[in-house]
Amino acid sequence: MVYGNTGDDSGSGVAFTRDPSTGENKIYGEFLRNAQGEDVVAGIRTPLQIDDLKDIWPEIYDELEEVCQILEDEYKDMQDLEFTIEDGELYILQTRTGKRTPNSAVKIAYDMVEEGIISKEVALLRVEGEQIEKILHKQIDTDADVEKIASGLNASPGAASGKVVFDTDEAARRGNDGEDIILVRSETTPDDIHGMAAARGVLTSRGGMTSHAAVVARGMGQPCVAGAEEIEIDLENEYFEVGDIRVEADDTITIDGTTGDVILGEAPLIEPKFTMEFEKLLGWADDIRQMGVWTNADTPEDAQKALEFGAEGIGLTRTEHMFFDPERLGVVHQMIIAKDEDDRQKAIDELMPMQKQDFKGLFKVMDGYPLTIRLLDPPLHEFAPTDENSQKELAEKLGVEVDEIKKRVARLEEANPMLGHRGCRLGITYPEIYKMQVRAILEAASEAQEEGIDARPHIMVPLIGNVNELKVIKDEIVDPAAEEVFSENTEVEYEVGTMIEIPRAALTADKIAEEADFFSFGTNDLTQMGFGFSRDDVGTFIPEYLDKGIIDKDPFQVLDQEGIGQLVKMGTEKGRQTKDDLSVGICGEHGGEPNSVKFCYRNDLDYVSCSPYRVPVARIAAAQVVIEDELAVDEGVDGY
Repeated sequence: MVYGNTGDDSGSGVAFTRDPSTGENKIYGEFLRNAQGEDVVAGIRTPLQIDDLKDIWPEIYDELEEVCQILEDEYKDMQDLEFTIEDGELYILQTRTGKRTPNSAVKIAYDMVEEGIISKEVALLRVEGEQIEKILHKQIDTDADVEKIASGLNASPGAASGKVVFDTDEAARRGNDGEDIILVRSETTPDDIHGMAAARGVLTSRGGMTSHAAVVARGMGQPCVAGAEEIEIDLENEYFEVGDIRVEADDTITIDGTTGDVILGEAPLIEPKFTMEFEKLLGWADDIRQMGVWTNADTPEDAQKALEFGAEGIGLTRTEHMFFDPERLGVVHQMIIAKDEDDRQKAIDELMPMQKQDFKGLFKVMDGYPLTIRLLDPPLHEFAPTDENSQKELAEKLGVEVDEIKKRVARLEEANPMLGHRGCRLGITYPEIYKMQVRAILEAASEAQEEGIDARPHIMVPLIGNVNELKVIKDEIVDPAAEEVFSENTEVEYEVGTMIEIPRAALTADKIAEEADFFSFGTNDLTQMGFGFSRDDVGTFIPEYLDKGIIDKDPFQVLDQEGIGQLVKMGTEKGRQTKDDLSVGICGEHGGEPNSVKFCYRNDLDYVSCSPYRVPVARIAAAQVVIEDELAVDEGVDGY
């Protein structure tokens, strides 16, 4: 036992061998004279900074500095230590690896490589995916005193403050005018995209990690808290309640999509920093990783951001998101509600040049990189006009009564739309829609090629469960459309593949590979159908499943390797039995989750595709798995 309270030449303190907030290579900490260690942490007395030790006892400070270096050399990491000075003699009581902020974790890892303490491989193992995500987004200042009122799922990382708005159109108008808005909805639908894009963040009371709100917000790089079931929302009267707390429209809240917290009022935020050390670390990861990292992007802006983050292609472009542009929504309504093929074709002819411009814009950004475009996937009822004004406008445009429009909308409703008339089933029953999209893709690629752009279109057919579905779409839609386009335009190479998202597709992947140039596993739907969980409703019971240990991770956040992962493994192996050069990737949200990325590498996938802001996370994870599996680096032994 040593005593720091034996007089003025004694004391106790806590020190970090480097600054845990900034990563600066300088001793950081505090101490008290004539005090025991408990006094330092109890907050009873105001401690002195460690720099003051240099002035009071310079010899002790020099000795402490030397000890810090010895400990770092031994443990090869930043240390958090406790010390006591008894009658002018320094004693080290304990040491452990120190906690640090995300930015300091990156700086410390980089600096220790430069100082020769650890290798680049060990440095990469030191940085966690969660830390990388925090670096890329605004975060709430951890020193701030905030009033947390509810929590939900941490659906999209980052933090944002703004005035509460419940109406999507109002959020779009005010957000585009420069106001800081948080869009609050029970759940979001494709109709809400324009409001989400203009808001600073999104809060929903329902939905899971792969709900519409979560997926779209991640793609946009916006914070989202989903499935906050403590919140009771009254959309009509524009307020929500959490217990005794009532939040009205225009009240200010802060959401933390990294933790899932909902906070009353405006919390102080810390801006993200993309440092030189971070860039260097990502470069080291690229030198080591063997698996490609692509992105999910629907707009040229998203694609450009993903390229800046290091993406090497687009693994998923969702064409349905393009349909909700307010300028074209009326035409989409006309296509959906058409009474016959002729009426539908008129709307399709109007949409065709719009779609072509969408794709051409993406080809320009992705010059030289593959662009995977998924043909229309959601059920048609998601596009149908449901509000009174839209139905009246459409009735006037088509020259029919409003009641007729309502009847047509009602006919589109399905008992279980996620398992209904969607995906390739739409292409088979309404081939004119898919034919228009294929023509738009290939014409855009051809025009881009003529302008000197290296366009590499990959056409992805969704929801294939039977090889004959893919064969019909290729033989009756894709090939004839390509023949028409290339008879009048410069020919470009293109691929046709499918998203493996139905369990039967994985089970019969050897047959599907006969018709497919590539597979992309849609693990959001594969998880939904494999578990029989609705991804929009799991928030009602998944927390209890986690609490009781029934499952250890939310399967929509971390790929279920024991079950759903085996479908991915089986589908890959069976597909390559038929076609050994079959390109295989993953484009579900698991593509940016570190454990899932590592699983994909270990099962021979060629690439992962994730939302733009998760690309750096995937790059690091793809390097870490190579280090773990092939280089056998042990952090505790192979520091050099």
